[in-house]
Amino acid sequence: MAYEYTDEFFLVLDGHFEVSVRDLTGLETSVVLGKGDVFVVPKGVEHKPSSLGGDILMFEPTGTLTTGDRPTGPIPEHVDSTFGHKL
Repeated sequence: MAYEYTDEFFLVLDGHFEVSVRDLTGLETSVVLGKGDVFVVPKGVEHKPSSLGGDILMFEPTGTLTTGDRPTGPIPEHVDSTFGHKL
């Protein structure tokens, strides 16, 4: 996923969290984060967050589609592709 108009901020509250990013040449790099780590994905950068149970705090503007501005391929049924839910 990538967001054209906004950065994405991740703070790991517990466990581990991984973010893979792809540069303009197509090279993919993964960053593994632990409790207390922060990572910001700059706008326009393709990325794939994943975790096997880590707890995170993520900031993005209201109205941001959870699967990015340019999703490619089918979105798995277990992924909630939405603009958010009322609390």
